[in-house]
Amino acid sequence: MKTFLLLAVVYSFLFGEKIVTLATYNVENLFDLTREGNEYEEYIPNTQSQWNQKNYAIKLANLSKAIVDIDADILALQEVESLQALKDLRFELKRKGLYYRHFAIADQKNTTVKVALLSKFPFVYAKELRVTSSLSQRNILEVKYRIEGVEFYLFINHWKAKSGAESKRIVSARELMQRIKQIGRDKNIILVGDFNSDYEENVKFLKNRKLNDTDGKTGINHVLKTIYQKGKAKDVPYVDEALYNLWYDTDKEKRYTYIFRGKKEALDNIIVSQPLLDPKEMAYKHGSISNLEKPYLFYKKNINRWQMKKETPPIHLGKGYSDHLPLRAQFVIAP
Repeated sequence: MKTFLLLAVVYSFLFGEKIVTLATYNVENLFDLTREGNEYEEYIPNTQSQWNQKNYAIKLANLSKAIVDIDADILALQEVESLQALKDLRFELKRKGLYYRHFAIADQKNTTVKVALLSKFPFVYAKELRVTSSLSQRNILEVKYRIEGVEFYLFINHWKAKSGAESKRIVSARELMQRIKQIGRDKNIILVGDFNSDYEENVKFLKNRKLNDTDGKTGINHVLKTIYQKGKAKDVPYVDEALYNLWYDTDKEKRYTYIFRGKKEALDNIIVSQPLLDPKEMAYKHGSISNLEKPYLFYKKNINRWQMKKETPPIHLGKGYSDHLPLRAQFVIAP
C-alpha cells in the first residue's frame, strides 16, 4: 500500500490530478413566476403572498451568493420547481462569475418541487429513476460522468419528508439500491441530496412511533447498508456491498445541515461506493466533507431560512436563504 501511495504521489506530480468539488443544496422552494397550477399557495405568483418579481430576484440573488461560496464543480439541487427556475438561477450565477454550462432537472413527474443539477463538466447522460407513480414520491436523477476517461455515477435524491413514516423513505432506498446492483457495486457511485434521514437514523427514530413503522429498519442505514462503516474514511475496512456515509469523515459536532427545534440534524448526505474509498483512478479526498457555515447563513441560533410572515396565506418578506446548509466534498481523479 505504501508503494502504491508513493507511486500515486509521483504520478500526480508528473502528470497532474483533477480535484472535483461536489456539493448538494436544498434551496427551499425555488419557484418561478409562471402559474402552473400545482404551486404551494404561498408561491402562486403575484397574489397577496407577494411571490413576485422583486422577491423572486432577492431569492435568486441570495441563493447564488451561497452557491458562489460553495464553488462546486458539480452541484446537486433539491426543491426546484421547474426548468425555468433552474435556468434563472443559472443565469444569476453567471452574472456573479460562476458559469455552469451543463444542467438537468427531473421533471418527468409533475411533482411540486424537483431535484436538479448544475455542472461545469459535461455528462454522458442524465435520466430519471422512477420511484413510484404517486406524486408523493419524487423521482431520483441519475447522471453518468466520464472525466479524464474515468467514469462515475451520481444519484440526486430528495426522499419523502418526515411528515411520512420511514416506510415512505424505504421505497426510495430500495429503488435506488436495485439500480446500484444493476450498475455494479464495484463502480464509482455517489449518492447525494436531502434524504430526510440522519446518518444514524436507525438510532434516532427508534422511539418515534410516528416514524418507526418498519420495526427499526431504515432506508439509509439498512437498505443502503451504511450501518456497517462508522469510522474515518482512511480507517474503515472494506465491507462488501456496503455504502459509506461521508459524515463519518468529519467531527461529530460538524455533522449537520438542518436545525429543528434547536437540534442539529444531518438530513443531507453524501454517500459513496467502496471503490471511492481507495486511492485508485478516482477517490474521495479524505477530510474534505463539510457543510458551509458562513455567518450570513445563520440568524441567531438558527439557519437563516427564507422568511415568511405568518398570515393565511403566508407573506414573503424578501429575506433569508434556505432552511438547509449546503454540503460539499472533494474527489481526486488521477487516471
